[in-house]
Amino acid sequence: MKKSNLYNNSQKINVFSDTDILVRKFSLKFKNDSDKVFNENRKYFVALSGGQTPKKLFKYLAENYIDKIHWSNVHFFWGDERCVQLDNSESNYGEADRLLFSKINIPKENIHPVICDGNSETARKKYEEEIKSNLFKKNDKLVFDLIILGVGEDGHTASIFPNQLNFISSTNICEIAHHPQSNQERITLTGPVIMHAKKIVFLVTGESKSEIVCKILRKCVGYDKLPAALIKPESGIVEWYLDREAAKKL
Repeated sequence: MKKSNLYNNSQKINVFSDTDILVRKFSLKFKNDSDKVFNENRKYFVALSGGQTPKKLFKYLAENYIDKIHWSNVHFFWGDERCVQLDNSESNYGEADRLLFSKINIPKENIHPVICDGNSETARKKYEEEIKSNLFKKNDKLVFDLIILGVGEDGHTASIFPNQLNFISSTNICEIAHHPQSNQERITLTGPVIMHAKKIVFLVTGESKSEIVCKILRKCVGYDKLPAALIKPESGIVEWYLDREAAKKL
């Protein structure tokens, strides 16, 4: 089961019967897009997300695309990261390294984690410099080829939470976010950097996300206070990859 362009032309909405099919379809799209950039003799700049669905994506890519993608041409960054050591079990980088990077032949210099050694402001500034020194600019704006995002049940995306909507319009590349419940510090890309990307993809699965997905995509009352609903690219593309459970209330 797959449906596209359910509501409008500004967002392409794809619904798949289960998470495995979603991951398979997105992986093929990732390969094709990265091949296109490789053939244009450009580097492919990607920002990853943490969460359960990316875990399945990383594992699938490692098992099925180990030698089918020009990994030496792909550069990985993160849309957000917890301020923990790289070997911490909560690290988004650590998750991707365990499930994907350690399984494929990718140069170490192509992987750009957030380095948190105790001082979050230092980590934020260093990550801004890491991004600026690698990404190209278009109209004086840094441009990712692809940013993969998730959506929390509260409508947050990356680590932009509903109580920190100022990050949607921040002039910084990165900000220091605080989780609303735990107050844990995180480094997150800001709204403008996300919205300058050539392509933004939301990967959202599971029944627990169905209510927030419906609220965002149907533009229900209060949707405009949800960070994920405020991601509106300047000239790029927003795609939603949903499994049937996440889309059941649409």
